[in-house]
Amino acid sequence: MRLSDETLLDIMARFQAEMQKGLGKDTNPTASVKMLPTFVRAIPDGSENGEFLSLDLGGSKFRVLKVQVSEEGKRNVQMESQFYPTPNEIIRGNGTELFEYVADCLADFMRTKELMQKKLPLGLTFSFPCKQTKLEEGVLLSWTKKFKARGVQGTDVVSSLTNAMRKHKQDLDVDILALVNDTVGTMMTCAYDDPYCEVGVIIGTGTNACYMEDMSNIELVEGDEGRMCINTEWGAFGDDGALEDIRTEFDRELDLGSLNPGKQLFEKMISGLYLGELVRLILLKMAKAGLLFGGEKSSALHIKGKIETRHVAAMEKYKEGLANTREILTDLGLEASEADCVAVQHVCTVVSFRSANLCAAALAAILTRLRENKKLVRLRTTVGMDGTLYKIHPQYPKRLHKVVRKLVPNCDVRFLLSESGSTKGAAMVTAVASRVQAQRKQIDKVLALFRLTREQLVGVRDKMRVELEYGLKRDTHPLATVKMLPTYVCGMPDGTEKGKFLALDLGGTNFRVLLVKIRSGRRSVRMYNKIFAIPLEIMQGTGEEVNAGQGVPRSEVPACHPIQCRPGMTAALSLQLFDHIVQCIADFLDYMGLKGAQLPLGFTFSFPCRQASIDKGTLIEWTKGFKATDCEGEDVVDMLREAIKRRNEFDLDIVAVVNDTVGTMMTCGYEDRNCEVGLIAGTGSNMCYMEEMRNIELVEGDEGKMCINTEWGGFGDNGCLDDIRTQYDKEVDEGSLNPGKQRYEKMTSGMYLGEIVRQILIDLTKQGLLFRGQISERLRTRGIFETKFLSQIESDRLALLQVRRILQQLGLDSTCEDSIVVKEVCGAVSRRAAELYGAGLAAIVEKRREDQGFEHLKITVGVDGTLYKLHPHFSRILQETVKELAPRCDVTFMLSEDGSGKGAALITAVAKRLQQARRENVKREQKLRSIQPQDEEALIAREPCRKLFMLKVSYISTL
Repeated sequence: MRLSDETLLDIMARFQAEMQKGLGKDTNPTASVKMLPTFVRAIPDGSENGEFLSLDLGGSKFRVLKVQVSEEGKRNVQMESQFYPTPNEIIRGNGTELFEYVADCLADFMRTKELMQKKLPLGLTFSFPCKQTKLEEGVLLSWTKKFKARGVQGTDVVSSLTNAMRKHKQDLDVDILALVNDTVGTMMTCAYDDPYCEVGVIIGTGTNACYMEDMSNIELVEGDEGRMCINTEWGAFGDDGALEDIRTEFDRELDLGSLNPGKQLFEKMISGLYLGELVRLILLKMAKAGLLFGGEKSSALHIKGKIETRHVAAMEKYKEGLANTREILTDLGLEASEADCVAVQHVCTVVSFRSANLCAAALAAILTRLRENKKLVRLRTTVGMDGTLYKIHPQYPKRLHKVVRKLVPNCDVRFLLSESGSTKGAAMVTAVASRVQAQRKQIDKVLALFRLTREQLVGVRDKMRVELEYGLKRDTHPLATVKMLPTYVCGMPDGTEKGKFLALDLGGTNFRVLLVKIRSGRRSVRMYNKIFAIPLEIMQGTGEEVNAGQGVPRSEVPACHPIQCRPGMTAALSLQLFDHIVQCIADFLDYMGLKGAQLPLGFTFSFPCRQASIDKGTLIEWTKGFKATDCEGEDVVDMLREAIKRRNEFDLDIVAVVNDTVGTMMTCGYEDRNCEVGLIAGTGSNMCYMEEMRNIELVEGDEGKMCINTEWGGFGDNGCLDDIRTQYDKEVDEGSLNPGKQRYEKMTSGMYLGEIVRQILIDLTKQGLLFRGQISERLRTRGIFETKFLSQIESDRLALLQVRRILQQLGLDSTCEDSIVVKEVCGAVSRRAAELYGAGLAAIVEKRREDQGFEHLKITVGVDGTLYKLHPHFSRILQETVKELAPRCDVTFMLSEDGSGKGAALITAVAKRLQQARRENVKREQKLRSIQPQDEEALIAREPCRKLFMLKVSYISTL
C-alpha cells in the first residue's frame, strides 16, 4: 500500500485524463469519473441576504436547517437546525416512503420553529450521484453508502420531494431552488468566508470533490460563458480498471463483500466507510499467518465492520495511540503484546496514509487543471474541506496537505475547514441562486431597453424613409433632420479613367495625403500615402489665438505642424487647421519628389457640407470631435485654396470635394457596376446613394442621377427616435461636444458605443450588480471604454479570463460573473447599433427599388469603417436586419479598400473625364456652328447622305 512519488504523479495524470473524458460529450458515457454539471454558476459575493431552508440527506442522520444570511455586506450567518434519524427500513425501503419521511420531518421543523406562515426558498443537499439539467432538478444515477431505497434511481429527486410535500400543503409553503451535492455545499460554505475558494472536498463516510470549471470546457451543457461547478464523483475512479495495478488483495476482498461490488473502487480505498474494514482484513491475514497475537484469532476479528474508522483514528493519536490500540484490541477479545500494538498501529498508518496519498493525487490533478484553465504560472486558491475522516483523524489533514504541496509546487493552496458542513452550503447555494435570480431580473431590465422588436425596427425604417423624402424636397428640406445633400457626383467610373491624382483625407484624428495612379483598361489603381497627426488644439480649439511654439519645444513640434514653419504666427483656428493641412501636403510632395507638380486634387472631407457644385462645399457643422472655430458656414475648398496661396510654393487643381461615404461608394463602384450605395460604419455613421435627378428638388434638371450624401447621423434630432432612446443615450448626448445633434450617429457609431457601455456599467455598479458596487475612478473617466474594447470583448475566440484582463487594464477588478455581464452589455449595445444601421439601409434600398419600378432589386452596397470591419458580429447582424426589413432587395455588401482616399481620386478622375467630354462637346458645337449656309448646301449637293450627318449635328446642338 506504500505509493512512491512517481506512482502518485502517474495516478494524478490518469485522473486528469479521466476528468477530460468525463467532460467530453462523446466520451462521458464510458467515463468512470462522471464530471456532473451542477448548474451552480456563482459563488457567494457577500451581498446575499434573507432567510433560507436547507435539508441534508446522505449520511447516518438527516438534518433540517434554517439559515439567516445577514444584510449590508456583513458576512454573518445565523443557523437553527434539528437532526432526525434515518432508520434502515426507510433508507432501504420504498422510495416514496423515504421522501414522505423527509417531508414529515420538514413540516415538524417548520412547526417547531414557528415558520408555518413564511414562504421560504429551500436548498436540498443530496449526497448521491445525480445528473442535473438545471439547478433545481436532478435524476439519481445510483445509490452509494448504505442507501438502497427502491424506485428512486432514474427519477428526479426534486419532483419526488415536491410531490411528498403536497401532503403538507397547509403547513409548507416552500420553493426548492437548488439541489446540491454535499461536496458543492462544502465549497459554497467556505467560499462565503473566502472568495478564493473554488474547490470542495469531502473525506468522510464517502469521498468526493467538486471545483469551478470553465463553461467552454463542459461539452455536456450549452453555452461557453462563465464557469460552473462540476461534481466529479471521483469515488468511481478506477471502476474501468484504471487502478488495477495499485489495488491489493484486501481491496478486492472488501469490494466483493460490499453492497455494490465493482463500483466506487477509488472511494473504497479512501473513505471512512471502508478504512476500518481494510485494517480488519489485513489484521486477520496477519493473525492467520502467525504474525500477530501469537497466531490466536478472536471471533470478533472475523466479523465484518467490527473495526471502524473511528478506531483507526484513535489508534493513530499522538502519544495516546498505543494505549488506545491496546484498549481496542482488548475489546475485540485479543491479547496483544507491545509489539502487536506497534504493528497494528503501523497497519492503521499505512492504510490511512495511502488514503491521504490517493486523495492528494486526485486533488493535485484538479488544482493543475484550474491553473491551466487560468493560464497562470502560479495559482493561488482555497480548498474547502469537510468529512468525519478529515476532521477526526489526528494525522490525516497534515499528511494530505504535505503531499498535495509536493505534487503541485506551483500552487499556493489554503485548506479551509467547513463549519456547519454541507447543509449551510446548500442554504448558501440557495441564497446565491436567489441573489443571481434577483440580479438577473435587474440586468435583463436594463438590457431589454436595447433589444428592439421587429415592429420597432420597421418603425425606424419607415421614419427614415419619411426623413429621406423631406430632405429631398425644397419646401421641407430646411426642417429635415436627414439633410440629403447633393454632391454633384453624377457619374460612376467606367474604366476609362487614367492619370495621377492627389487625394486628401480629413475625417478623424489623422490626416492622410495620397498619390493615386489610375490606369485604364485593366482597372488598376496604385496608391502611395503618408499619415499626419492633427493636434488636439487644432481639432478642438476655442477660437483663441495660439502663439506658434508657445510652451512647446521646437523639437517636440511635428515636422508638418504649421507653427514650426511660420514662427511667430498667430491665427484663428480655421487658418491653423488649413495651414496645417497645406504643410502636410508640402511635406508629402517633398517626400514623393513631386515638388512643384500640378496635379488634380480630390478632397475627402468627412463632415456635413452643402455643395453648389462638385468643387464647392460649405461646412454645415463639425462632427466627430472637431470644433475648430471660423469654419462652419465657410467653403472648405476656398479655405484650402487660400492656405495654398499663403504658402505660395505649389499650385493644385482642386477638382472635387467629397464625403468619405461617397468615396467608399465610388471605390466599390469601380469594381462592381451594381454599387449605388455607400455606407460608413466607423468613428462616425453615414450613408450615400445614387438618386434620380427628378426627385432632387434642390438641384435643377430631371435627367440622370446624382449621388446624395444623406448625412443621416442627424436622424432623430427632431425627437422621432425618442421612443427607443434610453437614459444612457441621453447621458452620452448631454456630455458630448454637440448636445441634441447627431442623435442617430450617437446610437450607432464607433465614437459613442463604448461611452454608452460605460454609462450602463456605472448604473449597474450603483445598483450593486457589478464590481461589488464599487465605482472606480477609471470607470468615472469619460472615453475610457473605447469601442475597440467592445470588439475584443465580444470576440468568440476570447475566453472570459481574457475579458477580465481587458477590464483590469481599464482599472476594473471584475469577477467571472462581472465579465459575463460586461460581455452581455457590449453585445446588447453593438447589436442595437447594427440593427439601427440595417433599418436605415433598408429604407434606402427599398426607395431605390420603388423609384426604378422593380419588383425585385439587385444592388451592391460599398462599406467601410472600423466598426463594420473589426467587430466580430456587427456586419452579420446588419446584413440580417436588411434582409428581414427589405425582403425584395437582393443586397450584396462589398468591403471597400481605402474608400476615402482611392474614392476621392476616382471621383476626381470621373470629374476630369466628364469635364474633358464637355469641353470636346463645346468645341464640336462651336465648329459646327461656324459652317456657313452656302457651304452647308454645297456639302449636301455633293453628298446627299450628308443629310443624315446634319440630323446628327442638330441633335448634338440640341444636347
